[in-house]
Amino acid sequence: MITALSMLLLGLCFGILASVSYLLPEFLKTNIGFTSLRPLHVSSTLFWIIIGATGCVYSGLQMYTKKTLMNKSTIIQWGLWIIAIIGIFYSYFIHDFGGREYWEFNPIWALPIALAWIILLVNFINISVKIKDWPVYIWMWLTGIIFFLFTFIENYLWVFPYFREHFITDMTIQWKVNGSLVGSWNQILYGTAFFLMDRIENNKTVGRSKLAFAMFFLGLVNLMFNWGHHIYTLPTANYIRFIGYAVSMTEWVFFIRIIYTWKQSVSSIQKYYHLYSYKFIMAADLWVFINMGQAILMSIPAINIYTHGTHITVAHAMGTTIGINSMILFAACFEFFGFKGEQSKSIAKQINISFWLLQFSLVIFWLSLNMAGIKKSIWQMSQHQSSYSKMMETLHPYFATFFIAGIGIMLAFSILAFILIKYFVVKNRSKN
Repeated sequence: MITALSMLLLGLCFGILASVSYLLPEFLKTNIGFTSLRPLHVSSTLFWIIIGATGCVYSGLQMYTKKTLMNKSTIIQWGLWIIAIIGIFYSYFIHDFGGREYWEFNPIWALPIALAWIILLVNFINISVKIKDWPVYIWMWLTGIIFFLFTFIENYLWVFPYFREHFITDMTIQWKVNGSLVGSWNQILYGTAFFLMDRIENNKTVGRSKLAFAMFFLGLVNLMFNWGHHIYTLPTANYIRFIGYAVSMTEWVFFIRIIYTWKQSVSSIQKYYHLYSYKFIMAADLWVFINMGQAILMSIPAINIYTHGTHITVAHAMGTTIGINSMILFAACFEFFGFKGEQSKSIAKQINISFWLLQFSLVIFWLSLNMAGIKKSIWQMSQHQSSYSKMMETLHPYFATFFIAGIGIMLAFSILAFILIKYFVVKNRSKN
């Protein structure tokens, strides 16, 4: 979890530097430039989520089984991640690319990631087989781990000439993979959210309810088939589009459920609002509502043709990554680190201010990207287009807004991360 928080801090720094390049194209161009800053930012934030999800699984299992899970294999797994991170960052700095979208690093560095994930799967199975009557989050962690490994391997089919030399097949697999990988780590993180709710309410009814298992199966179906709406614009078989569209529309069930249980959520907030982990879960719940509404609209073919390849897609990705995944991970950090709010009033004030700064900045960040995306979508579908450079100039006010909002997000996340890391270090030093 500490490694994941470190990746978040690095990702924030690279993200701010990359966003400056939108306003000043010559910024750091001769040294590193946007070409490297963007993948450095993307990889750092991906590792924040993936390594954080791994930490959630181990911490959750350790709390559930009440057994220490640290052993040689977990240390080797962590070491493989460090090797991969150093290698990937080094390849970006020297402009040694060779990968594909979101995984732009040299494919050689995917091997330690795959090995680390296999160790996670083996460890998980060894631990979970001893657990009787699995709650929903154990199932969600297992399916998330398995499907991530399957999809991650699928992500590198392009290294084989058969796939690489057939353009449509290659693009279909790449765009499918990007959707399925998100669904895989969402399974792990949503499972973590169910686990945290059981902890907060001090019972095991949430993780064993029929509704939780129904949502799990619906999420699993979406993980396996929802990627179809990612490839609407590719000339693939129509049945793939139809299945993708039909499954995407099942997200209305999630959407309606959030509205239906809104009153219950309000009463729960009044009861548990003093808990930091609960605050972040409720923030994630709100962003699930916002992003799911956007995802449903983007899954409609008539709208998708406008949004595809614009900043609307980026806004949705950022809303999901920051608003949902990161909120759940921070809720997990506060719970797993044992941060119960017994600290000084000044620390509590810093956390509350950072929390609300984060929510406000993220709303502005999300809206500015959507506005830029709407303008670009109108431009790219127009019969009388201006030049690309002129169109980009008209987006500068939105880029400036999202840059300022990004600074707010960076400040809020940095303060929260430093508070957690400091607490963890001081707590473990006092134990020793």
